[in-house]
Amino acid sequence: MPTLFVNASQIVTCAGPARARRGAEMRDMQVLSDGAVVVDAGKVIATGPQADLARQYPNASQIDCARGVLTPGLVDSHTHGIFGKPRHAEQELRASGVGYMEIAKQGGGIHGSVRDLRSRSEDELFHLALGRIRRLAAHGTTTLELKSGYGLSLEDELKSLRVIRRLAAASPLRIIATFLGAHEIPLEFRATPRTRDEYVALIVNEMIPRVAAESLATFADIFCEPGVYTLAESRHILTAARGAGLGIKLHADELEPGGGAELAAELGATSADHLAAVSDGGIKALAGAGTVATLLPGTMMFLGRTKQAPARAFIDAGAAVALATDFNPGTSPTVNFPLMLTLAVSQLHLSVAEAVTAATVNGAAALGLAHETGQIAPGMSADLALFDIGDIRELPYWYGDHRCARSWVRGIACHDPGADGNFTLLQPASAI
Repeated sequence: MPTLFVNASQIVTCAGPARARRGAEMRDMQVLSDGAVVVDAGKVIATGPQADLARQYPNASQIDCARGVLTPGLVDSHTHGIFGKPRHAEQELRASGVGYMEIAKQGGGIHGSVRDLRSRSEDELFHLALGRIRRLAAHGTTTLELKSGYGLSLEDELKSLRVIRRLAAASPLRIIATFLGAHEIPLEFRATPRTRDEYVALIVNEMIPRVAAESLATFADIFCEPGVYTLAESRHILTAARGAGLGIKLHADELEPGGGAELAAELGATSADHLAAVSDGGIKALAGAGTVATLLPGTMMFLGRTKQAPARAFIDAGAAVALATDFNPGTSPTVNFPLMLTLAVSQLHLSVAEAVTAATVNGAAALGLAHETGQIAPGMSADLALFDIGDIRELPYWYGDHRCARSWVRGIACHDPGADGNFTLLQPASAI
């Protein structure tokens, strides 16, 4: 039986081409007043005036949106949710003037999370992550990318990816796995250039083939940054990943300009992420290649950086911009995606329409899913978020507030405080 979503103050459809929206296209988010949405078998089958659809589907069950705003479910295309303990001590170190790279050199940062994750079982990591994705879903996220990258050994990277596979089976969220064995050079391989080369060879010759053979990831990613992975190493690893059938993404030009954006364009990466230190040439290259520029304003804010990614320059160049939380234990410990929209408007100087497009359609494009989710239109997956606001402009306005009332993925209730608990499990966690 179809389901009719009624009584919304606004329905933000973002309807349009099933691809990334570039440049000026990002300003058109398509808003319906007095509208309704019809869902059947997990798909949107119609949108339009509420009175018309109520007549066309007289036997449909109804969901009352209670004058809230219905949007496409938010697509968080960059997170690191598979980790053990938080790294709160580092925040205080940064406040005293210790930099990100200096913390890493002292064995903190990513290396601290690596030591911790290696000590934990798959079951423990699964249950820790399950609680986190519940909180992500509670803020309106319905599609979620999760990366490995805190294992940095063959078995610990595979362990992390198996946790992601279990989460995808247990929860209604659409979860996309990304292999990030090239998150750092592990400390045990840092002694000499030769041992560094041995770790790169381990990624290329052992990790990537196992990840591909076990179908554990959709994408491979790398931290291409001065002081981490060089352009030559990044090209080598990503070329191997693409040859194994994985899509490719890059952490690029986060802290210093290093040519990561240009490399992403050269290789035809699905997305290049961070980009706070991107060059003018990198902006032009990404716009020309069609690679999505995924911006992570929460990270720069949490690190205390005054310079954010040049979102307006990307849009003016005709690039597609996406937003994501970069949820991780060290530099962006937030599950609040609407807060990223606040930062997009106040810090990146996007319009509300551009920010919403970046969080939905373009987030989906950054995961190769623009044909499936990110907009409310016939044929698209019924991934919806209902916010307790009367106007979409309130979503970034009430910064830090929790305004998501309910959400659905493929028409299945995901976040629903009125139901038994507030997060649907597709099957008991103990059975996964």
